[in-house]
Amino acid sequence: MQSYPLALLRRSWRMFMAVAKVMVPVMLAVQIAQQYGLVHHIGALIAPAMSLLGLPAEAGIIWVTTVFTGIYGGLATFAGLAGGLDMTAAQVSALCAMMLFAHSIPVEQAIVRRAGASFWATALLRLASAVLYAALVTWLCRLTGHLSESVSFAWLTGSSFTHDGQGQGAVQWLQSTAWSMGLTFLIIMVLAAALDLLQYLGITRRITALLMPILRVSGLDAKVAPVTTVGVLLGLTYGGALIIEESEKQNFPARTRFLALSWLSLSHSLIEDTLLLLALGANIWVILVGRLAVTLLIVALLAWLTNRGNWRTAGLAAQS
Repeated sequence: MQSYPLALLRRSWRMFMAVAKVMVPVMLAVQIAQQYGLVHHIGALIAPAMSLLGLPAEAGIIWVTTVFTGIYGGLATFAGLAGGLDMTAAQVSALCAMMLFAHSIPVEQAIVRRAGASFWATALLRLASAVLYAALVTWLCRLTGHLSESVSFAWLTGSSFTHDGQGQGAVQWLQSTAWSMGLTFLIIMVLAAALDLLQYLGITRRITALLMPILRVSGLDAKVAPVTTVGVLLGLTYGGALIIEESEKQNFPARTRFLALSWLSLSHSLIEDTLLLLALGANIWVILVGRLAVTLLIVALLAWLTNRGNWRTAGLAAQS
């Protein structure tokens, strides 16, 4: 029987290689875009929309990448642009909340559709929630002066590898990328160990027990609440797969599946993804507590709306 440290190392390496296939191409694309001035032009196009949210233009590039490639792709873009970013804790928190609400849309919403809810309805729900929540966070923080301190990203860019203030060449980029990827592997290994520890101590089970009443309050059927909590904690892929399986066994109504999958679309992988973005300097009240509260309100509203009329006329079935 192999020792736990060796098993953890191998597991972390497999996870790292899976995400590296996303991260490295994105980081290379960002570097090429920077080299030829494409980032500046894209930023100019996105700047008006981002300024309405109180965010820099680069935040739009990071979020759009996240929407299509996932959290790790967004982190790769963040690492590529970090050297030129000047953001407050409020702005970082708002951007990270957007990344958590809406990421990996093509892949994750395909799973949602397979599980029984509309791809487009749930995708638009995620995108709209991300934009509106970010606007609310930046507006409230600007009004109150909360989270106004600047956040440094020097550790993310591997700035210790820079040479004499010269522009980034190929060697410098390779060094910086190696630094970022090394940090990514370390974070993955720590997260894997933390998840194992939480499971061993029974904390994951307790969190699940705490979440179930919240899920029920939002209007979810009690039968689907247990499988939904798995996705809420560990990821939409896991939760979606369980809902697919349970739907075949228990024949969940379309409304039940839509509400459960809407919750999963808005808030999932609370442990791993939240820890990753906390490392960037995001505020836990914004990206975890506030996001959960907004999700609860949105799903409760959807439960109320879909209970008022004929479900089939709501246009939110999986065939949409």
